[in-house]
Amino acid sequence: MLRILVCVKQVPDVDQLRMDPETGNLIREGVPAILNPLDANALSAALSVKEEYGGEVTLITMGPPAAESALRECLAAGADRAVLVTDRAFGNADTLATSYSIAMAAQLDGEYDLIFCGKESLDGATGQMGAQLAERFGAAQVTGTLKIEQVDEAARVIRAQREVDGGVETLEAELPCLLTIEKKNYPARIPNLKGKLRAKKAEIKTVSSADIPGLDLGRIGDPGSPTKVPRMFPPELPERGEIIDEGSIEASVAKLYSLIKGE
Repeated sequence: MLRILVCVKQVPDVDQLRMDPETGNLIREGVPAILNPLDANALSAALSVKEEYGGEVTLITMGPPAAESALRECLAAGADRAVLVTDRAFGNADTLATSYSIAMAAQLDGEYDLIFCGKESLDGATGQMGAQLAERFGAAQVTGTLKIEQVDEAARVIRAQREVDGGVETLEAELPCLLTIEKKNYPARIPNLKGKLRAKKAEIKTVSSADIPGLDLGRIGDPGSPTKVPRMFPPELPERGEIIDEGSIEASVAKLYSLIKGE
């Protein structure tokens, strides 16, 4: 039976985020948290593999206790199990510390054949997590996966199409393999009532830093994060442009000349 891991993240709805121009801090009050949209595509791909080849889909996320709602949303869509990695010690983590924490927590349940991730997160959009997790899991990786053509558990290989500059590439990779998923062929699943009721009652495993044997506290949270953001600020917008249309090329050129000459 294939063991499948899907890494998801709860993010703020960036369309509703605002920035305090004085402090440079994001104003999060009143901004709803949502499941990272591209992670929903990764879950859809994982569920497609489960439906065709069998297996068990486990979710994992790192975040505050409120991130449980994102896991329940994914459970309602068809995932089997969920793990929430939560502890104040994990706070202020960059991608390096986050990937280490998630990999260490995930390995409490053994090894996985396939790991699925969204292409990037809505809030950070670095696209770094997939590659970092593949390295930490000792897995092959297929980035920008458009379509999974075949999974051969006996031969321990997967064949998939991925997007490259100017076209599509078909390749085979050995298991374990991590895939970052494009949304084109794997739209987000819409949970039905039965799934929602099941997810509401499901037990979610909670993992703290104390629950992970061998965890290096110097590699998690703020101490393990070499990326530091000293300040944030909104971009300075340039002066508004002017569209010149005087009815003819000659008149428009004359107008442009007069504007340049005037400056």
